[in-house]
Amino acid sequence: MPKVKTKSSAKKRFRITATGKIKRKHAYKSHILTKKDKKRKRNLGYDAIVETADLNNIKECLGLK
Repeated sequence: MPKVKTKSSAKKRFRITATGKIKRKHAYKSHILTKKDKKRKRNLGYDAIVETADLNNIKECLGLK
């Protein structure tokens, strides 16, 4: 059986926590920041946990499944 390759884009975008959850960054934080208020930009800077609906697809891309 051949090895399962990891998607290069996925390994750059996701990190696995110590408890096995998958972290991701928020979108809409890269440009056109002048019209977004400080609170919104600050909250977009924090990491988020991947939703359960997307978990299987991301695990497959990371080669965990």
